[in-house]
Amino acid sequence: MNGREPQVIDTFLSLTDTLVSDFDALDMLTVLSERCVELLDVSAAGVILSNGRHGLSVAAASSERSRLLELFAVAIDSGPCLDCVRDGVAVISGDLDSAEARRTWPHYTQGALEAGFHATHALPMRLRDDVIGVLTLLSTSPDPLPADDARLGQALADAATIGLLSERAVRRAENVQEQLQSALNSRVIIEQAKGVLAATGDLTPEEAFTLLRSYARGNSLRLTDLARGVVERTVEPRTVLGVQA
Repeated sequence: MNGREPQVIDTFLSLTDTLVSDFDALDMLTVLSERCVELLDVSAAGVILSNGRHGLSVAAASSERSRLLELFAVAIDSGPCLDCVRDGVAVISGDLDSAEARRTWPHYTQGALEAGFHATHALPMRLRDDVIGVLTLLSTSPDPLPADDARLGQALADAATIGLLSERAVRRAENVQEQLQSALNSRVIIEQAKGVLAATGDLTPEEAFTLLRSYARGNSLRLTDLARGVVERTVEPRTVLGVQA
């Protein structure tokens, strides 16, 4: 723990610092998924949020592969992450190639294995009885997640949940579900902007997203506002890509 302690502290601060004027829930959840990969013995991570009306949407992911698997799970309404949201408890599948996993989530298991993931650890994002989403940790190895990593992963999920819900307290005029729905709506704009940048610069979706985030941070812009500008062409895509006209 000592070797990663400074980064752990920095991550908790990033997840709970919702008092800044430019707080962006979507960017915070992206930080959560990326830091999980850096701090834990996992290969990828993703976040699925509930919109409060029994609907689920992918809000963030550390890679394109994990995002697509999360989208697949939501589409087929099956998998450890879906069970976690419904029951509000952690769901661990240490070896997705096992007979039990294939029997419990046949379609999800097949999709995960084809994507190169052999283990899933789904952690609830909850406050008391209110489950607002799930943090999914994915591994290319069938080995179980170390106990210390599982505890830290749940602590990070709890911190992100507190961050999202404290934003509601700061902005009392807005309902927490409206906050979550806003983040999900922002995800759509982000995906559209990624597509524009990827097509313009002949990039992968991950490369396009990295450039989008870097430009937003380098120019003190909200990620969602920049993405909307790219989609609506009020921001020239080639400018974000750093290409001279």
